[in-house]
Amino acid sequence: MRRRDFIAALGSAAAWPLAARAQQHPPMGVPSSGTRQPVIGFLYDSLAAEYGFRRGLSDMGYVEGSNVAIDYRSATRQVDQLPAMAADLVRRNVAVIVSIDSDLATQAAMAATRSIPIVFTTAGNPVQLGFVATLNRPGGNVTGITTFGEELLPKRLELLRELLPTAGKVALLFNPRSPTTSQVEIQSAQVAARRLGLEIVVVFGGTENEIENALAAAVEQRAAAIVVASDVFFSSRREYIAVLALRHALPTISDDRIAVVAAVAGQLMSYAPNLDELYQLAGTYVGRILKGEKPANLPVLQPTKFELAINFKTARALGLTVPPTLLARADEVIE
Repeated sequence: MRRRDFIAALGSAAAWPLAARAQQHPPMGVPSSGTRQPVIGFLYDSLAAEYGFRRGLSDMGYVEGSNVAIDYRSATRQVDQLPAMAADLVRRNVAVIVSIDSDLATQAAMAATRSIPIVFTTAGNPVQLGFVATLNRPGGNVTGITTFGEELLPKRLELLRELLPTAGKVALLFNPRSPTTSQVEIQSAQVAARRLGLEIVVVFGGTENEIENALAAAVEQRAAAIVVASDVFFSSRREYIAVLALRHALPTISDDRIAVVAAVAGQLMSYAPNLDELYQLAGTYVGRILKGEKPANLPVLQPTKFELAINFKTARALGLTVPPTLLARADEVIE
């Protein structure tokens, strides 16, 4: 049962391989007609992100293939290539660089240029990450959108408490190699857990083997469920985590809605901003920059819509009864 569609349609172009779409754009944004168009460098890939991003661009009067070109660069499983990709976009003199849901991509772009505008989306604190000077006045050539993942951790713990009222321990899965992971985030979770009468078990996983060991450690320490931290590496391994969690009988909650609705194996719950809004905001900011506004004067934004998704099939497989009050609040229930 779907109560709210996340993506109505990606459009026919979204079905093409990223590499093929990148090749359709002539070098330096000069189309076949010879009329120069601004080129957007899209660093890192996400089909869902592209849909919302294009909507934001369209709101500002820019349509890909009409009056703007997009140069797509993908490094989902080869993050070591991000610096070279960012440097190549700079050599191509793109008008704006967009880094979607990857702090490593943002860092690579910032290392490559201090003049070309950069628009990011992140789950971290962009001030602590060094992306901007302040949220209201970013300064420099960088601005974007943040979900402040650490601020949503308490809410996810509350949802787990509602699902598992007798639980004593909950595990938190973090990636020690992620620039987003911080002691502040862990401390925030620990404070929220104490308020809810829960004990936190912190487990770390930066590779697939480490994730497997982390979930096994959570079980050994008798954690009743696991919170998956906001991290692009975990998103790229969403079904792997779901399979392991089911094997270990661990209910999961994260910020990754796609992990819940995955066709092969779905994680149990997600509570996160509406990603379509998030990426649309990024597209809108790029459009404003193309019209002449400066990133230094564009405050870092936060999305306003938050959604709860529950995979009822996974709940049944785990032998869990989801409280009717929790189901009633869900924006999307997968049956």
